[in-house]
Amino acid sequence: MFIHNLDPILFDLGFIELRWYSLAYIFGILIGWWYGKKIIIQKSANLDNNSEARVFDDLITYLVISIIIGGRIGYVIFYNFNYYINYPLEIIKIWEGGMSFHGALIGIILGTYVFSKKNKIKVFFFLDVIACVAPMGIFLGRIANFINSELVGKVSNIPWSVVFPLIDESPRHPSQIYEALLEGIILFYILRYVINRKGYKIGNCSCVFLIVYGLFRIISELFREPDAHIGYLFGLMSTGTFLSIIMIFSGLILFNFLKKNEK
Repeated sequence: MFIHNLDPILFDLGFIELRWYSLAYIFGILIGWWYGKKIIIQKSANLDNNSEARVFDDLITYLVISIIIGGRIGYVIFYNFNYYINYPLEIIKIWEGGMSFHGALIGIILGTYVFSKKNKIKVFFFLDVIACVAPMGIFLGRIANFINSELVGKVSNIPWSVVFPLIDESPRHPSQIYEALLEGIILFYILRYVINRKGYKIGNCSCVFLIVYGLFRIISELFREPDAHIGYLFGLMSTGTFLSIIMIFSGLILFNFLKKNEK
């Protein structure tokens, strides 16, 4: 058993503080930017004439904005709509927490679509690159969730259980670590394998990401406490599980659509 005593604040100078969660976002974007460029270079036969490589740096700005807006709106709609409809000004207080992965995903898809159409580039090329780099950010984000004592797991007496004093004195599954391993490390290597395969086709990584992330998230939700103010939808599943089921079906439909368009 591990007693959680980690401080979510890296340093506090009074007039400014730096949190581990903020660093997770910053390093997730920077590392993803670097790895995304590496993928594009590997997939580009001629960089000098390759429009994808030339405009990728500009896409990052779109992605940052899409993640913030999509993540926040997703949280408002999926997780706390009744509260925010009564207190709409609270929506802009992002610094107080409240972001949704599924909302950020929708934001990324829409932002990438707009950017790709504007620059006359195949949208699925960039979405595949983003799919491959996303697990890095997810891994860092889940580690930050663990440090913050948030999204805690269900009560358990397993040897590696964790007590989060900010929550209660009960030993719990470190569900954030499970998610970091599944949705971060394992998903990263699966997508790395897919994009480096011979005969890789544009859109494959996007489909695999939707399906496999959705599956891993559902597994992780089995060990995670549901949101206290929501509980289980239909008395059966958490909101995260419901949204992940939609992700899986979307990935299967997209895969079938791309397959038909090959013919």
